[in-house]
Amino acid sequence: MAAIDLLTGHVHGQVVERHRRREFVEFLKLLDQYYQPEIRIKIILDNHSAHISKETRAYLATVPNRFEFTFTPKHGSWLNLMESFFSKMSRQMLRGIRVTGKTELKARILQYLQEINMMPVVFRWKYKLDTVRPHNY
Repeated sequence: MAAIDLLTGHVHGQVVERHRRREFVEFLKLLDQYYQPEIRIKIILDNHSAHISKETRAYLATVPNRFEFTFTPKHGSWLNLMESFFSKMSRQMLRGIRVTGKTELKARILQYLQEINMMPVVFRWKYKLDTVRPHNY
């Protein structure tokens, strides 16, 4: 799991076996610890079931007004900047490597995130809404 801070370019990452409710709540807790208590954490998410689960809502109730979720449209994962980040990571670091197991793969991914965060890059959208033309199908 990962998240990009759009103001600083810092990538928060966690390598987990699965993306279930409990892993997502643990990720939210990491974000909660990272940011100052007075900051409202705004997150853009896809419609994964872990993001709207009872467990997630129960955790959010323990930290009222700390998180604000915005969901991308269904089948709109291309709008999610993290999808682009994972694609870039796959092309730059994962393609063609051989690892001895999950432990080595996890270590390489965490090293990649650490290196990215040494010199974070703030993402700049190329298009402005007034310059985007709708497609005619």
